[in-house]
Amino acid sequence: MKNVYNLTQGAVFLAIYTVLLLITLYVPVIGTVINYFLPLPFILFSAKHELKSSAVFLVASILLSFIVGSFFGISLTLGFGLTGLITGYLIKKQKSRVVIFIAASFVFLLNLIVQYVVAVILFQINFIEELMTILRQSVDMSIKMLTSFGQEPDGRVIERFESGIDMIETLMPSLFVLFSFLSVFLIHLISMPIVQRLGLTPPKWKPLRELVLPKSLLWYYLFALIASLLIRPEEGTYWYWALANLVYILQFFMILQGISFVFFISYVKGYSKAIPIFVTILACLFPFVLYIVRILGIIDIGFNLRQRLIK
Repeated sequence: MKNVYNLTQGAVFLAIYTVLLLITLYVPVIGTVINYFLPLPFILFSAKHELKSSAVFLVASILLSFIVGSFFGISLTLGFGLTGLITGYLIKKQKSRVVIFIAASFVFLLNLIVQYVVAVILFQINFIEELMTILRQSVDMSIKMLTSFGQEPDGRVIERFESGIDMIETLMPSLFVLFSFLSVFLIHLISMPIVQRLGLTPPKWKPLRELVLPKSLLWYYLFALIASLLIRPEEGTYWYWALANLVYILQFFMILQGISFVFFISYVKGYSKAIPIFVTILACLFPFVLYIVRILGIIDIGFNLRQRLIK
């Protein structure tokens, strides 16, 4: 009887997943949004069934994905399916929301890396190189258009654009990590309320104002900054690549701590909830605000600023 129930529920979730996958693949605009609903059937199934049944469900979904979407369908299923399975499994084990988020992000990132390597080795498709080529061609076309209209482009502006493209290429590992975090955040933002409405009890996030990152991150950040100033590696070398990505990721954590501090101050002072949200939006839009938020994060971690304010 239990096996019949598992098969029936698995068939229902597979049907739902197939519909979501078809929309993602063949409906351009809506598919971009539906894309983040793909892990939902996997979350629901793995949260209710054993790991072995979940593995069978994944294999069945991969076979269906190949039928409706060929290799690209398989790629989507592996990425979002495994992320959904690990999320549902950890919900079943009643792990904390932070553990679930980190584990799901790691699985998503690992999928990205593996699929990128497979695309390069087996299909000779390098998405990063193609993206960089498109960006450089766009800059060249813009220069030619300006020249054709009789306007001489500013050499310094062109140099900034080219440096920006080179920096994007250098920071691609960090962008992979941040993309994984953001994707899993959106997946959980969409899925968790639905999961809760369907009778499961996923753990809740602690308020952002309570986020306090370990002080060791600040030391790593300072070490990376000092190393980049002292070593001054040449562009294109391994050390330049490693230090640039390390500094970038750690800066992101400092900014996150700064945003947490802004929410904390707003809560302690009794300000409107709209104020920290507005500051966060400003930080995303204006670099000087982002710089101030990052400094606040550094001070908060290094000097326990919120504890001093409470006293």
